Amino acid sequence: MDGVIDSLVDSAPDRMGGHMAMFPGSGRSKWLTGAVALVVSLPLLAVPTAAAAPACDPFTPPAVDESVPTAREVLGVDLGEREVTTEESDTYLRALADASPNVVDGVLATSVEGRPLRYAVVGQEKWVRPGALRGIGEQLNRLRDPNTPEPVAQQIIRNTPAVLWVAGNVHGDEESGADAALRVLYELTARTDCTAQTILDNAIVVVLPTQNPDGREADTRRNAYGFDINRDWFARTQPETEGKLEKLRELPPQMFIDAHEMGSPDYFFPPNADPVYHDIGETPLNWVYNVYGPAMQQAFGRFGIPYFNGESYDLMYLGYGDTVPLTGFNAAGMTFEKNSGDPVPERVGEQYTAIWATLMAAGAQDRQLLAEWRGEHLEAQRQGAAGELEPNQLYWNDGEITNPVPDIAVKHYFLRTDDPAKSAEVQRLARRLQRMDVDVYRLTTPLQVPDYTEYGRAEQSTTLPAGTLWIPMAQGQKHWVQAMLNENSYVPFPYFYDVTAWSGPLAENISGGRSGADLNPRAMPLPELPEPAARPVVDAPSTAVWQISGGSAATESAGWLRWWLDDQGMDFGDVTADQIASGALADRDVLVIPNGSDQEAFDALGERGRAALTEWVRSGGTLIALRDASRLAARLGLTSATYAEPTSDVPGALIRVQVDQDSPLAEGVGPTAWAMYEYEAVWSAPAESSAASFPAAGDPDWYVSGFAEGAEQLHGRTAVVDEAAGSGRVVLFGFDPNYRAFTNGTAKLLRNAMTGPRPANAPQAVAVDRAQHTAATPGRMILSVRPAVADRVQQLLAEHGANAEVVRGPDVVRFKVDLGGMSPDEHPWARRLADRVAGFGRDVVAISLP
Repeated sequence: MDGVIDSLVDSAPDRMGGHMAMFPGSGRSKWLTGAVALVVSLPLLAVPTAAAAPACDPFTPPAVDESVPTAREVLGVDLGEREVTTEESDTYLRALADASPNVVDGVLATSVEGRPLRYAVVGQEKWVRPGALRGIGEQLNRLRDPNTPEPVAQQIIRNTPAVLWVAGNVHGDEESGADAALRVLYELTARTDCTAQTILDNAIVVVLPTQNPDGREADTRRNAYGFDINRDWFARTQPETEGKLEKLRELPPQMFIDAHEMGSPDYFFPPNADPVYHDIGETPLNWVYNVYGPAMQQAFGRFGIPYFNGESYDLMYLGYGDTVPLTGFNAAGMTFEKNSGDPVPERVGEQYTAIWATLMAAGAQDRQLLAEWRGEHLEAQRQGAAGELEPNQLYWNDGEITNPVPDIAVKHYFLRTDDPAKSAEVQRLARRLQRMDVDVYRLTTPLQVPDYTEYGRAEQSTTLPAGTLWIPMAQGQKHWVQAMLNENSYVPFPYFYDVTAWSGPLAENISGGRSGADLNPRAMPLPELPEPAARPVVDAPSTAVWQISGGSAATESAGWLRWWLDDQGMDFGDVTADQIASGALADRDVLVIPNGSDQEAFDALGERGRAALTEWVRSGGTLIALRDASRLAARLGLTSATYAEPTSDVPGALIRVQVDQDSPLAEGVGPTAWAMYEYEAVWSAPAESSAASFPAAGDPDWYVSGFAEGAEQLHGRTAVVDEAAGSGRVVLFGFDPNYRAFTNGTAKLLRNAMTGPRPANAPQAVAVDRAQHTAATPGRMILSVRPAVADRVQQLLAEHGANAEVVRGPDVVRFKVDLGGMSPDEHPWARRLADRVAGFGRDVVAISLP
């Protein structure tokens, strides 16, 4: 097929509308024509010539079993003619399962609004019966266990099919992956030629058309709570994520396709650009970069479909549908992205092409796929026993690694259990580990650890008490252990697609640490733990939530908050700016304002609403504001705290804060906690008003997990303000304490602010000059560069007609780019612009996509 691609691209440079894509290892660029012939009925693509078609070709007219119903026969439309509804998708899945003994369907979760997440498994009849599927899952889980005897493992490899997952529509308004997955499911079920056989001789395929049925029905990116559930994979707070991961554990994948849409032109599939999270096994990355990526390049080149590789999609943050399968299952996790503005037939057709090409490449690996998968788990255990961390590597770019993984041995992690106030947090984290098949043990006797390194502290000899949880790295899940319990994520260089820190112990604010010593702990396996129950709230206050706007930042922060309030068992009601102006807070004790633009809040309230809110607080109400919304209190003269714009580049790092032990907010929190700081304002308040503060320069408490440039600006500054305003109270968080509902350590500060007592001698707020206040604009892309390339960045921005605020300093020029409330995925040029700026190399300080 390489010859076919060459013949296509050799004639392409003179054509208009071509797209250049680099083939890794080819040493040259190849131009692909933008023309693609799509038809509504199967097959999707123009039939290639006999010379171009391989012997077993999925893209030729299929021979099918006519007893298997087409979508038109069941739904009255062809797949790709228009987007099907969630109900139609479910109907068609059930129809295929009813018609063929080679398909079973089921429900792996129920969405927030009660819709089923229906999936199907297609394979040989002997493999898809319920009992057989359970057996396959059990055998594959034995195979991924390094302690399974090798003769048994080899027998499993010979007799057990691989599991290939195809999932779509994790973002509800990115529909085409679901429709394409249904088409592939039909063909795997109905085709009688060799294409389906190539795959199903050695594998079963799990098809999950939509991961977000509520979002699909509402045509929104997020689920009904407002969560972006492609950021929820490790925290698994949402029912859609929870059910999906449990089914993945039952049928562990060797490949996981996550089909998306985006705002950029053309089609993206791996290979990905760097950065890549460091502790991922080489075997699945090899599959992605050297097996599946080239297979899609060949298929797209063959049909002249414009595509691109080498952009930074997801592979740094452990919350995505490619990174989590890679790290948690040693599977080839891949993100596919198709331009959402293209016609439905084109979107569905190109998704179909990518999925089929990848499945065929997987089928061609035969039993080698499971053998290599087994080998990666053995290698992970070997690395863990030796204390080896995977180094940072560049898989796509040429360049310098600016943040190498340190040369340290990590053989053990420990979680302390001797603080009763943290029992729920320890339980939650241990349960999360267990439910990704991590082996967790409890020490039965005290353990002397000569090199114990507590999180954010210096190494010292320590005796850990009996009851401490021990998580050895010498296990098949070594990569996941390191990902979840790391002290630092070690971003290779300063290009950030999402946050740079997510350490479980830090987010939960529990004590723990690591060791690289050879230890022989006396321990027992930890029984499987249940989810910790929320502590009942006695005399819960009457609470209102005001979501400032429908913008991305406000929607997500409000959604996280609503979910958390429900999870905590606290009743609340939503209010609007108009209702506040009309006196709706009169019967409320607490108003919580999630993150959002203070300017939008100020304008929405109007003069009447601002007066009503101020009077309500001064008459006894408690106002709690999060992140940028906290600026509203300063505008209204309800706090003596002031703020400054950040001069640092901290695109989402966990920074330790010191908690005032005399504050009622400190109950159950301890002397320190970890705030998720992300380009927020820098607050200053009198010491008596600062319930939590960033450590001063030189204080041993100072520690940052994740990337931070210039974070010294935060030294000694206020993180949480707690003041009286008249007879009322104002609590301002300079960060979001409930970030994505996984920062439970600081969410406890929020709970205490809502349900605990007021300070006995709260300082009275003294209003500051309102003229000093500047409005926040949440959700912007940040491009921070050295002055030498600032003009070049300005030129790139001008080419795109970008609206950007420019902040010039002596060493750094920061461009805050307005994305119009869209995510970088939805935006037509944000990603391309960021990648072009990344090409400036060492002159780049940080690139952060919100």
